[in-house]
Amino acid sequence: MAPAIAARAQEIEELRRLPPDIAQQFTDAQLFRLTIPAEYDGLEAHPSVIVRTVEAMSRADGAAGWCLMIGGVTAVGAAYLPDDEARAIYGPVDAVTGGVLAPRGRAVTVDGGARLTGRWQWGSGCQHSHWLQLGALTDDDPPKVRQYYLPASDVTIHDTWFASGLRGTGSNDLEVQDVFVPASRIISVADAAVYDAPLFRFPVFGLLAVGVAAVALGLARAAMDEVVALAAAKTATGQSRRLAERPTVQSDVGEAEASLQAARALMFDAIDQAWERAAKGDELTLDDRARLRLAATHATLTSAQVVDAAYGIGGGTSVYESSPLQRYFRNVHVVTQHMVVAPATLQLAGRVVLGLDTNVAEL
Repeated sequence: MAPAIAARAQEIEELRRLPPDIAQQFTDAQLFRLTIPAEYDGLEAHPSVIVRTVEAMSRADGAAGWCLMIGGVTAVGAAYLPDDEARAIYGPVDAVTGGVLAPRGRAVTVDGGARLTGRWQWGSGCQHSHWLQLGALTDDDPPKVRQYYLPASDVTIHDTWFASGLRGTGSNDLEVQDVFVPASRIISVADAAVYDAPLFRFPVFGLLAVGVAAVALGLARAAMDEVVALAAAKTATGQSRRLAERPTVQSDVGEAEASLQAARALMFDAIDQAWERAAKGDELTLDDRARLRLAATHATLTSAQVVDAAYGIGGGTSVYESSPLQRYFRNVHVVTQHMVVAPATLQLAGRVVLGLDTNVAEL
């Protein structure tokens, strides 16, 4: 699907959401079922497969890759629901879920469940989702973080996504006011999953982080593809040699390529290490979790640096709308703002390395 989607990048940007026919292609190809348990006819894929899938689609178009990642990774919630609810929500072959895990809402406990109120930003892919999973704080003392499943029809979508990058993700605001959620549709992804398998022993925030990083890696690879093609054809103003023949460009490309490959390799190594422990049935250590998040953040920030380098090598060509380099530049710098790979996660990992007390829930 990637070449056809890459050809529609401008259309995706202008629509400000994933075109319905592309969302349907993802559904038909089961790409939104990457993390659904096999028991419910999901793919229950290895995290490395998830990352490679998201990376490949993001190389074609960042917004499409992001929507695939959100729909594919948030479906991990199926393993945390009671069996009957998991089958009801994720059983249909065309099931698509999205949402925002950040606890931006407030929940009031009532008989049989809770009443949820709140407004959430970054509701990526909400237009093609059938169910939305929204994070909120309970009214316990102290409050607890929980995720609440609602039919998309119960959620108001505000058309707010006028952004610098990832414009085609439809990441609008989501709002609910005093909506009842039965207890059977309230989960905590910080707790052990109901459905036990290696994928669901893998930390949810770690899985989300490597998924987000996969979008950045795909964008960086696309930027490298573009700059290599551009350097072979372009002669800068006042120069007699093509960009590819200039030693400074050769050095910049070599450094960017090495950085990208190294960051990618580190992340896959961290994934494999965590997966090996999960596959054995062992609980992941704090070091495992910190290394996974550190690798994801490093991959994201390095990808942004690689895109910046490609944008710089492109020179004046990069600023035109006709150049994909400006789109990669805008897109990757939106990816870096996601909370699971933001620079603050470097501090979290640093605390673990230094042997300081660390909030495990954040990992």
